[in-house]
Amino acid sequence: MTSQTLWKRYQEYLCVCPEIGLTLDISRMNFGTYFFPRMEPAVQQAYAAMAELEQGAIANPDEGRMVGHYWLRAPKLAPTPEITAEIEFTVRAVREFAADIHEAAITTPAGTPFRRLLVIGIGGSALGPQFVADALGSSADRMKPHFFDNTDPDGMDRVLAEIGSALAETLTVVISKSGGTKETRNGMLEARAAYGRAGLAFPGYAVAVTGAGSELDQTAVSEGWLARFPMWDWVGGRTSVTSAVGLLPAALQGIDIAGLLEGAQACDTLTRCPETRKNPAALLALMWHHATAGRGARDMVVLPYRDRLLLFSRYLQQLIMESIGKELDLTGRVVNQGISVYGNKGSTDQHAYVQQLREGVPNFFVTFIQVLKDRAGGALAVEPGVTSGDYLFGFLQGTRQALAEKDRESLTITVDELDAQAIGVLIALYERAVGFYASLVGINAYHQPGVEAGKKAAGVVLKLQEELFALLRSRPGEQLTADEAAAALGKGEEAESAFHILRHAAANPDHGITMVPEEPLWLSRFSG
Repeated sequence: MTSQTLWKRYQEYLCVCPEIGLTLDISRMNFGTYFFPRMEPAVQQAYAAMAELEQGAIANPDEGRMVGHYWLRAPKLAPTPEITAEIEFTVRAVREFAADIHEAAITTPAGTPFRRLLVIGIGGSALGPQFVADALGSSADRMKPHFFDNTDPDGMDRVLAEIGSALAETLTVVISKSGGTKETRNGMLEARAAYGRAGLAFPGYAVAVTGAGSELDQTAVSEGWLARFPMWDWVGGRTSVTSAVGLLPAALQGIDIAGLLEGAQACDTLTRCPETRKNPAALLALMWHHATAGRGARDMVVLPYRDRLLLFSRYLQQLIMESIGKELDLTGRVVNQGISVYGNKGSTDQHAYVQQLREGVPNFFVTFIQVLKDRAGGALAVEPGVTSGDYLFGFLQGTRQALAEKDRESLTITVDELDAQAIGVLIALYERAVGFYASLVGINAYHQPGVEAGKKAAGVVLKLQEELFALLRSRPGEQLTADEAAAALGKGEEAESAFHILRHAAANPDHGITMVPEEPLWLSRFSG
């Protein structure tokens, strides 16, 4: 397209949303004249499905539960007075608890103020809080946040080393709806052990965010933890950032949670509009449908031109891929839906993979995210009349143009400035876009059977590990190959799994398994 044609498309298709300080430019997505009329009936159905969701329909039939993350920022819309009251009470409780921590009304067992924060979670219980913490944190934070977001021992050791002696002034928030999530359980046990090594009693430093009556909830009650906050079954992990899951860590850090909720609520209100061309969430969903042919044919590359949005693509990976990546549609037909999401940040992407985006495999579309306000305060001129922010802007526009020259599609989201309200807007915008897109392609965005399958498979591996260890310890002095060990258990078909388990165990002396390497490697012998 010529520059003049692109300018006309920009004027025709720009979605301007002053109520939320956002514009959405879809002009460089190469949809045709008839795209919107053809898709409008499906979009209207998506609006209707979303309205039913917000009114309390059972949206997750696997678990027989509602999906109510939209009520978190507009409690009066909840389907029952009880849910409304619970949400409002929890937000107040979060604010009051954070204030008590900041004002030292609640202190460490030694009577000193809490100054650091350790958040333990996995998936949505970590990605959302981490994104918000990184996007809105500053040198003025009331508490410095740290995260256990995996069951990697070395990763946890690194975090604990960074905290160091400040563990004695560190509040730990453990987040798990069921209380049985193994990664989070392991992180809690590792943290508990670290406090113990420092001569500190863990319950005096611990807070739980969990479901009522869960295993974690019972532990917190019996041990007398500092506080407990609820996770409700109608809030999924990947949409939980505006619940206590995200609000508590943010409030403790000193982030403006009122602004976060206000931004999300304003975006929710705007994106309920059934006029498609005025609804940025519907437009996003439609562009995803156009770019991927409604079946995930292309990847979504997210390129925010702001350091504070570096973790946004990681957050969106879970929100989009866990919601959209489904084997079956709503009728039970195999469709294998999904959109792969990855991203970096501008202008780092210029030195990373823009070369391939411009000239390599055309299996993607790009979402640029631009923030108009560069920084608080004055700017340094790095050249006459040019600031570092001007360069960042120039690189975004240059990359956008370079891709258009090669017919590589992109859309651009622009926000006025990056504050708590803007982050709330972005979170709500993508949550609703995911819901709309799921309706367009006929899938359920609110369950995750694949995740549960992976957890069950991990349990099978650990059960086999237990059996292998018991076998080797029952045969002192013997050395068995993986084939021999699996056969001895009557599980010869599990020989490969047995080899990987025993090789890993031998590398970690705590298990007491030794390995005698052989050539080829899979004939190595193990003893216990």
